[in-house]
Amino acid sequence: MHPGLRGVPCRSDGHPCRRAPECVLFSDRLSEAWGCSLWESPSRAEDFLYVEPRARRDGGQESAGPALMQALALILAVLALLGPRLRGPWGRAVGERTLPGAQDRDDEEADGGGPADQFSDGSEPLPGGCSLVCKPSALAQCLLRALRRSAALEPGPRSWLSGPHVQTLCHFVLPVVPGPEMAREYLQLADDGLVALDWVVGPCVRGRRITSAGGLPAVLLVIPNAWGRLTRNVLGLCLLALERGYYPVIFHRRGHHGCPLVSPRLQPFGDPSDLKEAVTYIRFRHPAAPLFAVSEGSGSALLLSYLGECGSSSYVTGAACISPVLRCREWFETGLPWPYERGFLLHQKITLSRYATALEDTVDTSRLFRSRSLREFEEALFCHTKSFPISWDTYWDRNDPLRDVDEAAVPVLCICSADDPVCGPPDHTLTTELFHSNPYFFLLLSRHGGHCGFLRQEPLPAWSHEVILESFRALTEFFRMEERMKGLSRHRASFLGSRRRGGALQRREVSSSSNLEEIFSWKRSYTR
Repeated sequence: MHPGLRGVPCRSDGHPCRRAPECVLFSDRLSEAWGCSLWESPSRAEDFLYVEPRARRDGGQESAGPALMQALALILAVLALLGPRLRGPWGRAVGERTLPGAQDRDDEEADGGGPADQFSDGSEPLPGGCSLVCKPSALAQCLLRALRRSAALEPGPRSWLSGPHVQTLCHFVLPVVPGPEMAREYLQLADDGLVALDWVVGPCVRGRRITSAGGLPAVLLVIPNAWGRLTRNVLGLCLLALERGYYPVIFHRRGHHGCPLVSPRLQPFGDPSDLKEAVTYIRFRHPAAPLFAVSEGSGSALLLSYLGECGSSSYVTGAACISPVLRCREWFETGLPWPYERGFLLHQKITLSRYATALEDTVDTSRLFRSRSLREFEEALFCHTKSFPISWDTYWDRNDPLRDVDEAAVPVLCICSADDPVCGPPDHTLTTELFHSNPYFFLLLSRHGGHCGFLRQEPLPAWSHEVILESFRALTEFFRMEERMKGLSRHRASFLGSRRRGGALQRREVSSSSNLEEIFSWKRSYTR
């Protein structure tokens, strides 16, 4: 391995390593498409070698096994039959209590009421029955104006897509047709682990709009859910962002979505160490391009942890979280409605089953694959390890996404729905004080949308995608105006300061010259 290598290790003869047999040496494909260069070492360019799989046109969808497809079909059937009963007492994750006035919710919606009474104080009404909860500020006013002008929030005709379970399952099950074309990069981390970056390179759209000042396209970093499932909405967001002039790139954790697990270590729920190295690499590749970040569902814990730990040095201009899980520990402990709990749990077991032999030295695999809930699975994978076992409390002390939220210095827009069947109602799962007290956090709360759904009639993309990109554009304009105003104020201050200094200097020169005349008048008399 080359010293200081930060790519997939290659042999000295130039052939790909055995860890990634399907890879070929990294080509200049991205350079031809975007004009970007390979990440080179500050000292030696040959110290950094990268590989990518051949570009795929299937949207990067993993070939789901028969068991997973049968399970998803079973979930669809169960939800179709038991949909009206999903709000029963067994679904404590979606609220043991009902929202205030839940029985009259439809009447309130017809009258234009908000989605949750708890968030009515200090919230600003928006089209489509949505509301923006935030602390008043100049940035909040700018975002509010952009959202009120957004056509994506305009109410449309109600359809069969309005149901929360339909929105959620369409998001998780249905593929994107046609899928985007991707070019993958493997990034070797400091501990020899691997993460994957999927750059969306096609289909190319003519007349792409530039999204940032100075004519330089922005990079959009997309973080999928914590289960590693690349969903319909993530791919749809990347396609829309590519059309709007962004450079979309999807971050995949260790062992997720075809990324090889080369070390017996997986990424904990809220540990941003791998994401830090990936952002550093992206920043090195595009040093002058603005960087925006979007996370989906449970993947928001990773993004919020990164923003909290890095603070003002996160390199991120703006961020958005779609249906974020904020109270993660309570979310694991309470549990999800059993169709979602079983579906997510089965997906994780299928994903890790290929690495069962490699994980035997560090994890009790028999206990891991016998787990009956997401909490048991998480505990067996990260707490009850054979080398460094820790308690459940210690695990969340290190992985709670809100542990350093006060240090975040980046505007974050959280898009949530009041009928989310996975996260639950907002009065249980959303921290009201966070949005009322922190000027960097904004909550866009809608009545409908399910979990990460927010779907509209085809072929329109999810309205959450439109809102996110419009909010990023508003942030870019706001920061540009702020820089312009600061530049004008600095120029004016320097100009006035120079005038004051010039006048004082002129007065000092006049007084000093008169004093000199008095002192040296005898010389003039003498020399005459």
